[in-house]
Amino acid sequence: MATVDVTVGGRQYQLACEDGQERHLAALAAMVDAEARALAAQIGMVGEPRLLLMAALMIADRLRDAEREGAPRPDPAAAADAQALETAVTRLEGLIDAHAARA
Repeated sequence: MATVDVTVGGRQYQLACEDGQERHLAALAAMVDAEARALAAQIGMVGEPRLLLMAALMIADRLRDAEREGAPRPDPAAAADAQALETAVTRLEGLIDAHAARA
């Protein structure tokens, strides 16, 4: 498991993620940070928990709007299927390599 250091709302956090997902997690944290900073500039500094909650709600609102406009919502089952397929392909590649080495 990998870790990523991110800064959101002026505070640093160390987050764990799956190996290979570090850039993705850092990009998501940057989105939340940008939203938090924009809100803080508009309304002034409020408590950190409230600021981060408001940022999350603003992002969720944009997601809801995108869904209403027809953008597909991420399907967790599809992600699990993709991971299972990737695992199967990796295993098959290993079997093929092992068979080729014996031949």
